[in-house]
Amino acid sequence: MTEVLLDEPQVDVALAKRQGMTAEEYEHLVMVLGRTPTYTELGVASALWSEHCSYKSSKVYLRELPSEGPYVLQGPGENAGVVDVGNGWVVVFKMESHNHPSYIEPYQGAATGVGGILRDVFTMGARPVAVMDSLFFGSLDAPTDGRPSRMRHLVDGVVRGVGDYANCVGIPNVGGETRFHSCYDGNILVNAFALGIARRDAIHKAKAAGPGNPILYVGSRTGRDGIHGATMASEAFGEQSAHKLPTVQVGDPFAEKVLLEATLQALRSGAVVAVQDMGAAGLTSSSFEMASRGGTGMELELSRVPLREPGLGPFEIMLSESQERMLFVARRGKEEELSRIFQRWGLEVAEIGRVTGTGRAEVRFRGARVADLPIAALTDEAPVYRRPVREPRDLVQRQWQPQVPEPGDIGAALRSLLGTPELGSKEWITRQYDSTVRTNTILGPGGDAAVLRLKGSPLGLALTSDVNPVYCFLDPFQGAMQAVAEAMRNLACVGAEPVGLTDCLNFGNPENPEISWEFREAVHGIARACRALDIPVISGNVSLYNETAGQSIHPTPTIGMVGVIPDLVQVPVSWFTEAGDRVILLGDDQRELGGSAYLRLLHGIEQGRPPVVDLDAEARLAELLRYLAFERQLHTAHDVSEGGLAVTLAEACFGRGLGVELELPLEPVQLFSETQARAVIAVPPRQVKAVLETAAELKVPARDVGKVGGGRLQLKLSGAKVAVEVEELRRVWATALPRALGM
Repeated sequence: MTEVLLDEPQVDVALAKRQGMTAEEYEHLVMVLGRTPTYTELGVASALWSEHCSYKSSKVYLRELPSEGPYVLQGPGENAGVVDVGNGWVVVFKMESHNHPSYIEPYQGAATGVGGILRDVFTMGARPVAVMDSLFFGSLDAPTDGRPSRMRHLVDGVVRGVGDYANCVGIPNVGGETRFHSCYDGNILVNAFALGIARRDAIHKAKAAGPGNPILYVGSRTGRDGIHGATMASEAFGEQSAHKLPTVQVGDPFAEKVLLEATLQALRSGAVVAVQDMGAAGLTSSSFEMASRGGTGMELELSRVPLREPGLGPFEIMLSESQERMLFVARRGKEEELSRIFQRWGLEVAEIGRVTGTGRAEVRFRGARVADLPIAALTDEAPVYRRPVREPRDLVQRQWQPQVPEPGDIGAALRSLLGTPELGSKEWITRQYDSTVRTNTILGPGGDAAVLRLKGSPLGLALTSDVNPVYCFLDPFQGAMQAVAEAMRNLACVGAEPVGLTDCLNFGNPENPEISWEFREAVHGIARACRALDIPVISGNVSLYNETAGQSIHPTPTIGMVGVIPDLVQVPVSWFTEAGDRVILLGDDQRELGGSAYLRLLHGIEQGRPPVVDLDAEARLAELLRYLAFERQLHTAHDVSEGGLAVTLAEACFGRGLGVELELPLEPVQLFSETQARAVIAVPPRQVKAVLETAAELKVPARDVGKVGGGRLQLKLSGAKVAVEVEELRRVWATALPRALGM
């Protein structure tokens, strides 16, 4: 290739390093091309070979995750995964991260994270019906980058960004989780999940085909926002990163709503061959990924791309991450029909190229050729690394079993736990989200799992998001297994059987062998749990380099899971609903406090081995819960997790202010044990015998421990008693987060 723009910078290895490439990767690119790349080619290659786009440090392990199943129609490799849920319906879902942008500019970073995951779903032809968010913040009273209370600013900006975007598009935010830990002081995490529904025959894929078919640009104009955002997301932060000029996209949720409706109408027209949203790396990733999947080539003329401002060159146009933009491959002869659809919705549309059969991307700008690249070499054949791994030097110290202090005043210990931002109510956050728009929401934020009705069928959909980063720090294998098991348990509490999961694997710098070891072990744990529990991984995301000044976050493999409820007539809730109900404790405690909230939040000890995950016991418990829910024998089901049985019981009392009177064969400290495969259920007295018999048949330990009623949480333990007013506990719990935020 000899045609280049004269004003492009001179390309060399030093410039390549500034673009995020290694010297070896640059030399490989030169070898592939047989010449020095142009400035635009270097930008395209550095984006496509970034960690964010290529998964070059994680691919070798992600292949271990099971992704097939009898109901899986599309696994990893497309914009989102697809599962058949019956009655002609499919669900489409995925989780993505927007961590670095949200740390730099919290409002727009979080907002555009929601926008991007919504586009991943409706690009497949599915209508989004729900979003969830998993947010991980640092200590609220810790200065960040030398600025006091910046974490409170980050919390406020992220929550408003998530809420405003989804609220304006009209998609309910129905669940998720929010955590606070000092490991996120310099690097918060914003993981966004979206779920859509479609008829089985309406799914579309981003696979370019048909040489001669035109390529259409649709949506907002291209600006300078987000240029090289994919590369930025593939780097660790330095000391001054928070002060850099934002390379963060600016979102417009009202434009997204119009784009959503126009895209779904266009897909119904039969005039679309393929469609891809312009997410990370913008026009570069959308065009190259579609061509790669289809084994085709393409020609692009960048001077036809609608611009928000004059003066953008080809490098900027190819790498801009301006939001609310889509790339369509139209059927030849149908481009005018598609253009009319988009124009009817008030969207700008431009024909910017065509599909070819060459397997190459030929990019022109004002008639001059600025890039001529082999597509497969930059996508399918991108560099893949098996990074060195090493067990952390301090692992023995992390897992050393600490002395566990006795709680003394049990009521005071429980009040203290419920009064922390970590275990306190998240209502201050969730009330900023519209959780009921579209009228599908049966159970929204605050329960074990969200539940949606699937209109036109008796089915319900259940959604949850789970991970305990402290467990994963102490033992990433067990911690990752626990995240999968807890997600399944949460679904079972509302009577749902899991049909698939998506993950967002948030880790530090993979070039550090200890971080690479954590990643490997966590993926092994997810794979082990998914195979044992028969849950396919249908989509996901990897976010690496989440560290600042060498300080990494805890391993945070967030698990988003979706289940199906066969009949929505009666769905158990996580709180006590009827005075006189009998309380049954399912599962046995093993006095496991390693990594527990009790040790960490009350005694400042983050040490020990996390609870052992017994996958067989988890499967039996989930089967029992689903059966009891289907047979309508349950009013309440709430799993025992962080904070142990004490916190589980308190939370169950808060829904309607009903207390309990229980006799438990436990030592006081066991109230705070976090042994897995346990749940608290409440059933009508007439159902107790049948429930205990069914539990025995399924080999699930079960004990009738007392009754619902009154206004106090009363517990008779082995050698101790506790009686606390429910309203007193609820007041502490409800005000914990606002107080920590200084409100």
